[in-house]
Parts: sequence; structure tokens; C-alpha cells
Amino acid sequence: MLDDLKIFITAANKNSLTAAAQHLDMTIATVSRRISALEQKLGCELLHRSTKGLTLTPVGESYYQECAEFIDALDQRISNLEQTLNSLKGDLKVLAPVNLGSGPLDVFWQEFVQLYPDIALNIELSNTLQDIRDTRADIALRSGNQTSSSLIQKKLGHIEPILVASPKASFSLPKSIEELQSAPSIASKMFADWLLTNQQGEHHQLNKEHRHISNDMTITLNLTKAGAGIALIPMSMVHTPLETGELIRVLPEWRGQNREIFLVWPYRRSLSARAKLLKEELTKFLHQQTWFHPSA
Repeated sequence: MLDDLKIFITAANKNSLTAAAQHLDMTIATVSRRISALEQKLGCELLHRSTKGLTLTPVGESYYQECAEFIDALDQRISNLEQTLNSLKGDLKVLAPVNLGSGPLDVFWQEFVQLYPDIALNIELSNTLQDIRDTRADIALRSGNQTSSSLIQKKLGHIEPILVASPKASFSLPKSIEELQSAPSIASKMFADWLLTNQQGEHHQLNKEHRHISNDMTITLNLTKAGAGIALIPMSMVHTPLETGELIRVLPEWRGQNREIFLVWPYRRSLSARAKLLKEELTKFLHQQTWFHPSA
């Protein structure tokens, strides 16, 4: 009905069905039919049609006075919203897990703000699953299977958790999965239960008592570097220490369960041009990383 009101207001302003049709990029028949449908809904005649053009009926004049300002204001708001959505200048709020958004993506954020200085990033990191609608975020980077049916989900790929230790550790490194059970270990709470898989597809559940535990994976990483134990950590966090020799891989034939990475956004919210750009650039960046396994 709002669209029909807009057609009525335009026709009244132009005093002509032909001029209204040209302004709205419609056919004259469509404009006439839509106004007639509005009159039927309201149960009254809004416009007098004659060879000299259109004039408002007394009832039409009342509706015009009531609705014209509202319709114009709504049009302006929609125009502003479209401009906001389509502009590469403005705010962009992103949610991400702490130990992926900070560390592995440091270079990405730096490159992104250099390439697109007109985009004002608002990056909110948390290991707690935040509701993207409540936080009014544009887009969210998520780890693990996503169960919400109210979100559009794009799987980007996965990251493998691997077993690592410091070469200066004072204990003997295990040579088998059985020896790993008794070796000193460090864990973050999200990776406290170790379900390991080898190259032959065999699975081994390791429910062990860890010597140190933390709710932050960076602390787990730092304690591992100090030689305090073996840890199961995503490759995204340990690829550099492995390259420099600060860490070594333990039982390289075994790895943890894949950490699947998704981008999500609400079904009923259009992605702004800025969010679309971040989606494209982040996907491209991750595909270039040796620690990331892109989805097919």
C-alpha cells in the first residue's frame, strides 16, 4: 500500500498520469491501475481524471495532506539507507574470536585499513558467542559448526590444530600416542579434550589431566614456548614459531579436529558494500595462508 500511496502522491504532484509514469519509470496503464486499486482499498475516489489532467477530490486532498510529507520523508530515508549500504565510506563492525582476530589476522587488518582508509573498522573480539543482531554487527567471523538458522553462513575453510612443544622442554617428548597420555601438557579450555586423528583416519580420544590450563590460547602458547608442556594449538597460531624453531611438532602424524571457519550475517539484513568488500578481501587473504585449508 505504501508503494500505491507513493504513486498517488506523485500523480497528484504532477497533475498527470503520463508525467507520473515517466517519473516513476512505469507505464501509464500501471500507474492508473495502481491508483484505482488504492481507491478500491480506501473505498473512495482520490482523483478526478479528465482531458485537462488530474485534480484531487475533497477526500483525495485530505489523504494528500496527511500522506505527502510522510511519503517524502520515507523516500528520503530509503535513499539515505541505499547510499549508506552502497558506499565504501563509513563504519564497519566485525565480530571475531580472540585468537583468530588477533595474531593470525594482524597483517590482514593492517593491509585492509591501508587499502580502504575511508572504512572505519569497529572490531570486537570475544571467545563468547555473541548475537550478531544484538551487537548490531555487520558481519561475524566464527569458529566451529554454526547451528543458527537465522544466519547466512559461508564456510571459508578450516584450520588444523597440531601438537607442539618447546625444543628446550626438560621432559622427554612422547614417541607414541600412549606416551602422550602421561606427558605434561597445557590446554586452553576450548581445546581441553583432545580428539586426535592420524593420517590413516584412526581416532584417539585423550581425556587427560593437563598441568596448566587457561581460557586464553595465547597464554597456552606462551607456556608451551617456555617448555612447560605439550599443547594442541591451531596451526594459525604456531606456524611462525615452527618456522623459527621456537616450537617443534610432536607426533606429526596426529592432529586435532579441524577448526572450521565461517563468515555469518543475518538473513534479513543486506550486506553493505563495505561488508561485501571485507568478505572478499578476507577470503582472498585466508586462501593465501599456508596454515589455512580453503573450502572447495
